[in-house]
Amino acid sequence: MIRRASLVLVGALMGATAMSAIYSVTAPAEAAGSSTYRELSIFGDVFERVRAQYVTPPKEDQLIENAINGMLSSLDPHSSYMNSKDAEDMRTQTRGEFGGLGIEVTMEDELVKVITPIDDTPAARAGVLAGDLISKIDGADVRGLKLEEAVDKMRGKVNTPIKLTLIRKGADKPIELEIMRDIIAVKAVKYRVENDVGYLRVISFTEKTFDDLEKGIEKIKADVPADKLKGFVLDLRLNPGGLLDQAINVSDAFLERGEVVSTRGRNEDETRRFNAAPGDLTDGKPLVVLINGGSASASEIVAGALQDLRRATVVGTRSFGKGSVQTIIPLGDAGALRLTTALYYTPSGKSIQGTGITPDIKVDQPLPPELQGKLETAGESSLRGHIKGQSENEEGSGSAAYVPPEAKDDLQLQYALELLRGEKTDPSFPANPEKAELKN
Repeated sequence: MIRRASLVLVGALMGATAMSAIYSVTAPAEAAGSSTYRELSIFGDVFERVRAQYVTPPKEDQLIENAINGMLSSLDPHSSYMNSKDAEDMRTQTRGEFGGLGIEVTMEDELVKVITPIDDTPAARAGVLAGDLISKIDGADVRGLKLEEAVDKMRGKVNTPIKLTLIRKGADKPIELEIMRDIIAVKAVKYRVENDVGYLRVISFTEKTFDDLEKGIEKIKADVPADKLKGFVLDLRLNPGGLLDQAINVSDAFLERGEVVSTRGRNEDETRRFNAAPGDLTDGKPLVVLINGGSASASEIVAGALQDLRRATVVGTRSFGKGSVQTIIPLGDAGALRLTTALYYTPSGKSIQGTGITPDIKVDQPLPPELQGKLETAGESSLRGHIKGQSENEEGSGSAAYVPPEAKDDLQLQYALELLRGEKTDPSFPANPEKAELKN
């Protein structure tokens, strides 16, 4: 049922902001004009002046990296240069696994606080508990480090040891543990049963997303008899994007036919179309997709495909509105170039760049008192230097990106469950694929 597309990443500013489309790198570059070479000569002169005469000796590699980033950031918010470390971090993110300990952490009182150890990981087996405060890593104080710096120190090669010093409530002295790093697989999809409804939350689009989704659907179908299962909720809220092929495969998991997405570059011959193959993993059960202002790029591809092809009813608020795709161009040991090379279009031929996906049923999620007035509504249309979408208007894109921690307080989820159980009705539900206008 699932066919593999080229390795492609699509994402918003909040994380994986890339589309790795190596196919577009092969296009021949146009020769620069003589005026361009004159400007490059000026750049060389300026660089030499700064290097030789600035009041303090500058780091030459940083000068060049900042100059490259300045050029790319002038194009749009999603094009950038990644040095070798950044490029490796991106590859780690898209693989969905890394060498580490297996703990979810945050920062509290300048120490790293363990939110939870992940089951069956080195940290859990060593006895790390939720609420522990990490005060030292390999004997060095955590105070003064940023969270990402502390996380970098805890990650590392598989089968290498690390020493943690923990402060635990109720313990009369710090606890010291030596833990051996192992491969940590991050779940891309979380799933559960809500009585008679299957709930699937896609956290990000990594190499593991479709496999995790397939396992989730199989587990839900095994736990709830077909005659009792009312349908599925596909939660794409707070999902910043990721691999394009995974977005296509996730869409295809619910589809029998139709174009999932098309990408269109600078030249007409760069247009690519991706179609669904027969085989719906959910056996055609009713489907509700949840989106909000934190749903971006790859998640918008899925929501747009399932909405246009009338496979799902989309509930929530307007999505982020990132409809551009970025090609990852390897630069050897120097890192990689992340360059915007195309826009993508939903099956109806619509670009969501700067507009986002409009839900079939708008359901606002109230903010708790402590967040009111503090949570900004972000969207592609509000980013400085973004590519203006063909349908973009003053309304722009994006909406509040908040999901309550408790399902009982989640009005968008509760609305979806009530739709599936027949407790609420709407003309857009259930969606009917037979009424979709399919492209050949």
